[in-house]
Amino acid sequence: PPSQSKTVNMAAPEVKLFGRWSYEGVDVVDLSLVDYIAVKQKAMVYLPHTAGRYQKKRFRKALCPIVERLVSSLMRKGRNNGKKMMAVRIVKDCFEIIHLLTDKNPIQVLVEAVKNGGPREDSTRIGSAGVVRRQAVDVSPLRRVNQAIWLICTGARTSAFRNIKTIAECLADEIINCAKESSNSYAIKKKDEIERVAKANR
Repeated sequence: PPSQSKTVNMAAPEVKLFGRWSYEGVDVVDLSLVDYIAVKQKAMVYLPHTAGRYQKKRFRKALCPIVERLVSSLMRKGRNNGKKMMAVRIVKDCFEIIHLLTDKNPIQVLVEAVKNGGPREDSTRIGSAGVVRRQAVDVSPLRRVNQAIWLICTGARTSAFRNIKTIAECLADEIINCAKESSNSYAIKKKDEIERVAKANR
């Protein structure tokens, strides 16, 4: 009977980012970052524009979908403040390019890039009586994620500035290089530099 066929199709549709990219099979390999890279349950969104209040409380931003964090981080340098729709469009184009170049799920590539892009060891300033020396410290998982996203966006922005390549292309290159830990990536270069300095200051 027709009534039966209706009930079958009522199952919840699979949520896909931009209606294209599936969240199925996207997993965070690094155990320490599982709680800080949001790609499961609530973070499965069609558009990385949830208008959530992620700055109200400490660690609330860890619940923000990782793609949205990338989008928010793109709106930098005063002239781009608040242009979130523009940032969403850039990320959308960027994901298309990533898919064309790698044939992988762009969300998974982004997760890999964030995993590789953040430094695991940093140095802090310890100053006493005018003598300032650096002391090596471990970096918390949330800061690793924050710094990775920031480095990826900064690298894309600097390479796209005064260049024929669009910001979407530069961002795609940066994310792909960072995901495969290539030293062509600005984020990987910076990460290696920070970790090298930290190692010297142990």
